Amino acid sequence: MIRSAQAPTKTSKGRILCVTSNFPRWEGDSTTPFVLNLAQDLQKLGWSVDVLAPHAPGAAKKERIGEVTVERFQYLWPEGAETVCYQGGALINLRRNKMNAIKLPALVLAEWWAVFRRLVTRRYDAIHTHWILPQGFVGAVSAGLLGVPHVLTVHGGDVFALQGRFLRYLKRQALGSADRVTVNSSVTESAVHDIHSSMSSLKRIPIGVTMQTIDRNAPKVHSIRERYRRGNGPLLVFVGRLVDEKGCADLLEAIRLLKTELPDMSALVIGEGQDRQALEDFAADHCVSDRTTFVGWVQPHEILAHIAAADVFVGPSRTGSDGWVEAQGLTFLEAMVAGTPIVATRTGGIVDSVRDGETGLLVEQRAPDQIAEAVKRLTGDPELATRLTLQARRLVAAVFSREVSAAAFDSVFSDLLPQGKHSEQRV
Repeated sequence: MIRSAQAPTKTSKGRILCVTSNFPRWEGDSTTPFVLNLAQDLQKLGWSVDVLAPHAPGAAKKERIGEVTVERFQYLWPEGAETVCYQGGALINLRRNKMNAIKLPALVLAEWWAVFRRLVTRRYDAIHTHWILPQGFVGAVSAGLLGVPHVLTVHGGDVFALQGRFLRYLKRQALGSADRVTVNSSVTESAVHDIHSSMSSLKRIPIGVTMQTIDRNAPKVHSIRERYRRGNGPLLVFVGRLVDEKGCADLLEAIRLLKTELPDMSALVIGEGQDRQALEDFAADHCVSDRTTFVGWVQPHEILAHIAAADVFVGPSRTGSDGWVEAQGLTFLEAMVAGTPIVATRTGGIVDSVRDGETGLLVEQRAPDQIAEAVKRLTGDPELATRLTLQARRLVAAVFSREVSAAAFDSVFSDLLPQGKHSEQRV
């Protein structure tokens, strides 16, 4: 437990309430930490950031993660009923269990009250909402009532899915009401313009990843490689949720196609999801279970070592049945940092970072034969693999690092909050 959040010091640039539906439930949680990373990076640049997220069973109502104050609002009782968010995200949970839909009104109302109460009782200079629904809409209503500047960040899943007429209306209202809107990729930007064609406040800011030096010959990396590699053959790695749109089945089929030419090929599948058992059955039916290891999620700080242990990173994302596409793909950026050559599908925002023949190889979605050919090309041409990985890492450092992303968001908030308007001026 922690004390109530305090107003920022006089040296703070301003105070931001960050509202999100997806956030690590505790330190070391497998939930993607990019919202936490951004909050921490903005704090380093002089902003005071508090995070508000839905509660989850087993999570603390209040805590500090590093220097970031985190509060989680409960939206159902008992807490075991809180099943809308996390574990892959709200969209996945709604698809997995339709009963979660009847819990949405409780989530939205609880979130609105939690946001409104904090904006009324605490001196926030701005609200930063992640995802259009429900956070962007909740933020638009609350910020509009109280005159608080509002930055809405669109991550993709919310704009590609949820396409009913009423939901599109809510999204249009949220986008149009925000003082600034940021998107993570070219495909997300296009989708936002499709919903609201006159977005003058739109800015593309990719979510950044941590730049670090990975020694691919380090004992830890070597140990992982020895554990999962088959003989002297190449090791492939997949990282992502085990759901249809991530395309892991296409990787498994590609392995089957390569068995004869690369008999010692093996694959490491990192991730969890509703389709794990079906994929394990698929591997058995296609006679590749002896060379495929499903390890579930690994600790976030160990992801890069596992990727670095592989010869090729394969990201065979597909367009989902509900219109979902890979809006940006942070795991591709992590593979670039790790120095592992990439085979990815030519879909969504992946093409912003994985540029065919420059930073990786692109194939069509649902095309295992093309994946197989690209893997053969990379494993058979070390010079090509090296050139692609060097160029990929340079691109991440220049465009997709946490530092670059945080500096861009810092500029957005600084432009939105002129000097003399920050809360420290009112202390």
